[in-house]
Formats: sequence, C-alpha cells, structure tokens
Amino acid sequence: MFLRIGPREARQFKEVNGVAVLLFLICLIAGIGVALPNQQPAYILTGGVVGLYFLFAIKVVKQWEKVAVLRLGRYVGLRGPGLCHIIPIFETLSPYVDQRVRVASVSAESTLTRDTVPVNVDAIVFWMVWNAEKSILEVEDFVQAITLSAQTALRESIGRHELAQMITERETLGQQLQKILDEKTNPWGITVQSVEIRDVKIPQALEDAMSRQAQAERERQARNTLGQAETEIADKFAAAAATYRNDPTALHLRAMNMLYEAIKERGSMVIVPSSAVETMGLGGTLATASLGGAKP
Repeated sequence: MFLRIGPREARQFKEVNGVAVLLFLICLIAGIGVALPNQQPAYILTGGVVGLYFLFAIKVVKQWEKVAVLRLGRYVGLRGPGLCHIIPIFETLSPYVDQRVRVASVSAESTLTRDTVPVNVDAIVFWMVWNAEKSILEVEDFVQAITLSAQTALRESIGRHELAQMITERETLGQQLQKILDEKTNPWGITVQSVEIRDVKIPQALEDAMSRQAQAERERQARNTLGQAETEIADKFAAAAATYRNDPTALHLRAMNMLYEAIKERGSMVIVPSSAVETMGLGGTLATASLGGAKP
C-alpha cells in the first residue's frame, strides 16, 4: 500500500531566487563602481558582503504557499505570499507549505473484507492544508501523517464491509473514509475534502465463479419466466375451449377466420378436409369467395 503525492515539500532554504540574485549583482556592481575611481578595493568587498546578505535574506513565497519564520528556534510568525525578509543565521524558515488542493492515490493490496475475500482497492484522496501554522507546529511531517492515516483508515474500512457492499456502495464507503480522515487531520490544520473509491479488484478465480453464478441466476429467472408464460397461455386456451364448447357458432366463426387468414395471401394453397367443410358449412362460403375474386 502506498500514497503518491506531488513534489516533496521544499527544503529549509529554497534555491536562490531571481530577486536576491539581482540585488547581489547590483551591490557588487555598485561596489566595483565606487572602488575603481577611488582605488579602494574595500568597496568591492563591502558590496560583495552586502550582496551576499541580500542573497540569503530575501526569499520569495509563491501565492499558494506559506512559510514559518523561526528566530533562534522560536516561532515568530508566518510569511507569504510575496517577498520575505529574514536575518541570515539568526532566522530560519520552515519547509514551505503548499495550501492548494492535493490529489493523493491510495492503494490497499490483498486486504480481507468482512466476508474474508482478498481485494485490491484503489482510492483517491483530495486534501489541503487550511492552517499552515498548525501543520508546521503540531506534527513533524504532515505528509507522512496523511499517508499513514489514509492507509490505516482504508484497511479498517475494507475489513468492516462485505465484498458486495464495496462493489455497490462505493460512494458511501468514500464518505465514511472522508469523515474518519477529516476528524483525525483537523487538529493538524489539514482537511480531507473527499475520498473516491476508484477500483475494487478481486482474484480472477473468484471473479469467474461470480460470473458463473450470475449466469446461472439469469438462466433460472429465464426458465421461471418461460414457465409462467406457458401457464398463462394454457389458462387462456382452457378458457377459450370452454367458450367454444358451449357455443358451436363461435367455434365455426373462429375456424372460418383462421381459414380466411390462411388463403388471403396471393398464391397460397390450403387443403381442408371435406368433413370440416361440411361441418362448418363452408361450401357456399368458399364458392362465393371464389366468384368474388374471379376476374370479369
């Protein structure tokens, strides 16, 4: 299990910035400019020393950053964004704190669910530092603290849920993780905005077994539906048979309609037993239909 985050927190002294370099060059050039006409090399040394002071005393804090100033080890306040001036040697800077929303990827591998199924879970954690002072003073390394807290919370949450819940209720699981992490990190000046479960992977053998089970369940439902349809059709046929048994005229009309439907298509041929013709009195009807369809 691991947590990927963005770039590491800045070192105690960031790389020399452009403003400090510019001031250093201005002081050095000014010292040289004064020293040459007067033939006094001490001015060059003085300009270099002043330039070096500005080189290490001037810091630039970006818009989304905060940094704490420590004077002889004692916290004196936050600086940023913009230009920041410190007294070299006597004052130092804490690591720069990025206050933007960060996206962290959390992975839990081979963790057992409540119903003892090993799963691999991938989640995304959105968090940010809302109080830089607390995050610097209250916890030694808040990035590592977030990492370990997210790992522990994810494993505990997996152990409290069954596999079916983790697959079908990802949003609920993410909300529970967000609440757990937020309660733990708020005293550090950090808030966890949301946790999203990205993927839940199960062993291939178990996935195949679940697929076969689902297929068997669908087949069972299809057979039940077919059996229910056959029962309903049989009931309809039984009701129709009872109607025709008590009403011979209706039976004859139904037979005539079936015969008409069979012969109305051009070029079709229907062979009807003579007994059926005599029983339904179709002789005259067929003759009339034949005369009506003959060409003049």
